[in-house]
Amino acid sequence: MRKFNLMEEYNSIISNSNIINLITKIHEYKGKQSYLLDAKKDTLETLLKIAKIQSTSSSNKIEGISTTDKRIKEIVNKKLEPKNRNEEEIAGYRDVLSLIHDHYNYIDINQNTILQLHRDLYKYTGYSYGGKFKNSQNYIEEINDKGEKKIRFTPLSPVETPIAIEELCKNYNELVNNEACDLLVLIPIFILDFVSIHPFNDGNGRMSRLLTLLLLYKANYLAGKYISIEKIIEDTKESYYDTLQKSSINWHSNENDYSYFVEYYLGIILSAYKEFDVKISMVENKKITSYDRITNIFKEAIIPIDKSFIISKCPDLSETTIERILHRLLKEEKIMKVSGGRYTKYHWNI
Repeated sequence: MRKFNLMEEYNSIISNSNIINLITKIHEYKGKQSYLLDAKKDTLETLLKIAKIQSTSSSNKIEGISTTDKRIKEIVNKKLEPKNRNEEEIAGYRDVLSLIHDHYNYIDINQNTILQLHRDLYKYTGYSYGGKFKNSQNYIEEINDKGEKKIRFTPLSPVETPIAIEELCKNYNELVNNEACDLLVLIPIFILDFVSIHPFNDGNGRMSRLLTLLLLYKANYLAGKYISIEKIIEDTKESYYDTLQKSSINWHSNENDYSYFVEYYLGIILSAYKEFDVKISMVENKKITSYDRITNIFKEAIIPIDKSFIISKCPDLSETTIERILHRLLKEEKIMKVSGGRYTKYHWNI
């Protein structure tokens, strides 16, 4: 069976110059964390609410699970009950995400935790496989342009899976307890191994993203609470799948190269910190008016944008304020409508 030696895997890539550069930049942003987290509580609360909605939506969309933007917002805010399987799984993700956000310090990394989180992911569906390891061989497939399926990777067998998860968690915890390596590198190594084991009949991708947040929070990298890491992954999912494939080659024989996937994941984390820093800085900078902030968003936008995009970029501004500024910009003919009705978009006109 495939053996797990995370220290050996860590040492194989830690001298990579790209990885060292990314770690250095993330540590610089983490050094600002105390300042960022001392920002206005109402601003952080708004960012948190937006990130929860985006994370729940994006992580499920990656797996083809979706509903309308309006319904997903109301489900995340517990104003609606799920009405079909997609929404039941979305509600499950919402609950697990909230659990991790609120109690990450008290959640241990072990086989029981992983099973319990998976059980909660499916608690609204009634499906019996929630909280149980796979009972049949699964495969990671890809579909070509002709719609033909091809097996890209064969994970471990059902018999090997429980042993592998236990060994992976034990190995990870030993390194954390011994403070033997930088967790920024160790976490994506753990996630790649988890995805390669593919321990469940369904939900492996979503579980990998939930575990990513859990491990980052426990390591005191908290930007993902306020900026959706899942949204950044969704926006770059082609790179996600590409680096996952490259780093899984020869995984069964312990000869794979983790650097592709680790670089990608560090890039995602750095993007989250940069966005967090920008949003907090914008809020704290009293010299920039709401009008100027929204004007700058239009100037920098490459494609037409809608009101929801502006809300995500200016979480401290009320929807009424944003609508008032949009109306003013339209009146001044600085922006133009691209489409009308529910999905109105605008583009810069100067």
